[in-house]
Amino acid sequence: MEFIDKDIQDYAAKHTTEASKLLEKIDRETNLNVLRPRMLSGHMQGRILSMFSHMIKPNRILEIGTYTGYSALCMAEGLNAKGKLITIDINEELQPLVEKYFDESPYTNQLQYLIGDAMKLIPTLDDKFDLVFIDADKSNYSNYYDLIINKMNPGGFIIADNILWSGKVTATPKSNDKDTKALIKFNQKVHEDVRVENVLMAVRDGLMILRVL
Repeated sequence: MEFIDKDIQDYAAKHTTEASKLLEKIDRETNLNVLRPRMLSGHMQGRILSMFSHMIKPNRILEIGTYTGYSALCMAEGLNAKGKLITIDINEELQPLVEKYFDESPYTNQLQYLIGDAMKLIPTLDDKFDLVFIDADKSNYSNYYDLIINKMNPGGFIIADNILWSGKVTATPKSNDKDTKALIKFNQKVHEDVRVENVLMAVRDGLMILRVL
């Protein structure tokens, strides 16, 4: 669903810093060779993630949902010199491709790529995080939030993707599919949580930005 006039979107993209050659390569190859390329963060959202990361200068980043590694590499741009990014994905079929891209990046020694069920892996992590990006199965967004909220450093940020779900969260009549219902529940849950401040940005498919108090 397009939330902004295409000409405005194109203008915004043209006046946004270009992505690296590696990110352009990942974008191109994902769209050519990987199923559901719409899952890729893409140029505008990728630059937003990079900008947030540069502003935060995180020591620890957690990403839930790697896909082909584009968003992880965008956020890695803002890591401090001794920082680390942990990214989790359940799709082992993409592992060789993601590892190839990570090895080509200047951040390869700062990246930890875990394959498996994030619901089981997150509780095993001892790190405290400054930035978390949630972009995995929508039905578990609330569960992921519950797992990470106590692993956040004060002042840390949580970013959740696809929050507007192609406009289905406001559709009339209400959609009965489980993903839409899960996202509506998540949006309301975090909005009412006194432990965070939040802003919902109508960027691409919607980004919920949370600051941990």
